[in-house]
Amino acid sequence: LKCLQMVGGEKTQVFGSMTCAIIFISGFPRYAEIVHLTLPDGTRRSGQVLEVIGTKAVVQVFEGTSGIDAKKTACEFTGDILIPLFFNGSGKPIDRGPSVLAEDYLDIMGQPINPQCRISPEEMIQTGISAIDGMNSIARGQKIPIFSAAGLPHNEIAAQICRQAGLVQKSKDVMDYSADNFAIVFAAMGVNMETARFFKSDFEENGSMDNVCLFLNLANDPTIERIITPRLALTTAEYLAYQCEKHVLVILTDMSSYAEALREVSAAREEVPGRRGFPGYMYTDLATIYERAGRVEGRNGSITQIPILTMPNDDITHPIPDLTGYITEGQVYVDRQLSTPPINVLPSLSRLMKSAIGEGMTRKDHADVSNQLYACYAIGKDVQAMKAVVGEEALTSDDLLYLEFLQKFEKNFIAQGPYDNRTVYETLDIGWQLLRIFPKEMLKRIPQSTLAEFYPRESAARH
Repeated sequence: LKCLQMVGGEKTQVFGSMTCAIIFISGFPRYAEIVHLTLPDGTRRSGQVLEVIGTKAVVQVFEGTSGIDAKKTACEFTGDILIPLFFNGSGKPIDRGPSVLAEDYLDIMGQPINPQCRISPEEMIQTGISAIDGMNSIARGQKIPIFSAAGLPHNEIAAQICRQAGLVQKSKDVMDYSADNFAIVFAAMGVNMETARFFKSDFEENGSMDNVCLFLNLANDPTIERIITPRLALTTAEYLAYQCEKHVLVILTDMSSYAEALREVSAAREEVPGRRGFPGYMYTDLATIYERAGRVEGRNGSITQIPILTMPNDDITHPIPDLTGYITEGQVYVDRQLSTPPINVLPSLSRLMKSAIGEGMTRKDHADVSNQLYACYAIGKDVQAMKAVVGEEALTSDDLLYLEFLQKFEKNFIAQGPYDNRTVYETLDIGWQLLRIFPKEMLKRIPQSTLAEFYPRESAARH
């Protein structure tokens, strides 16, 4: 990873009033540009351009305007920073490593992608988690969120994905076939010190940092900083994907903290609130983040996004998960009734799964096994609910088979240790072991040719 810093070198004087952490400056600013302020005592602060009128701009100062002298404070316009290893929410290194020289200049707001130049996401990214790889497979270039809630181990799931994620098949459209062509950009927003230490120590102890660029915005950091943290991460990903030809996985947690920061900033600007106090433009704002995932014609890399959000009061109709679901291509649902990892596959969905699996990408039986597992698990849930009403004695022999499948599916397929890294082939083999609970005649979603090839085999299926 390289350091990317754009410094225009243009300095100007601050003038006008300073209220609500907002100052007015003159010079040659650009909208959403990051600026550095140097106070008379040498203290440096950062801000972001909110509005541009000619050569004048309105800047929101991240650290507040207290102590700023309008006549003696210098302002320096900069672009934004794209760097490796550990960084805070505004892109400044916090790992005490050596400074890295700039190689390119990029705008953190990104560039609009012509829809005609987009390539449909294909080929699977393997997370090592059976509930995701087997039944909600993620395609390269897809954006799929994880819907979690307070108290659930979404941080552990995010760390596990970082440790285990990689390509199933080495693609022919990258510079070489080494593991170096896969990279992870991780951005944490509004996390406490304990969570930040967890991510840092986990990545360091497990050797994940070789391919991870980490941005950390803490809960006690300026709220406005959370607005630029995901954009810094995505700019890093775009550089790695489109200039270094890497396949990049971007993990953003917690998008609920980002949305709360957006609401707080909107209230400070006295904008008209929308649903539940969130700004009316939140849908558009979230889209500017999520839509930066994908593949582009003429570029060999790809950007895959897994944003993680916590649903307030476990309410999936809350504006944050509601709008996120409209923009993204499915969701992975974390449930309080399950554990290690508590992923509920029934409300989960990957809309692009069919483009990522099958012969030549995973295995030809993947789609059929997934469909049959879904059907059997759904029927098992219905039988479990019926058993609570009529009792086990009233169940048929088929119902008892579905109950047995339900218990073993949650124990052997969904349940998985945090360091249990399963390949997609191992996941499919576990699926077949569970489906052998039923006679062939009950597996109606699998073609007879596939049953004849895979059903009798007790040993590992051929790859």
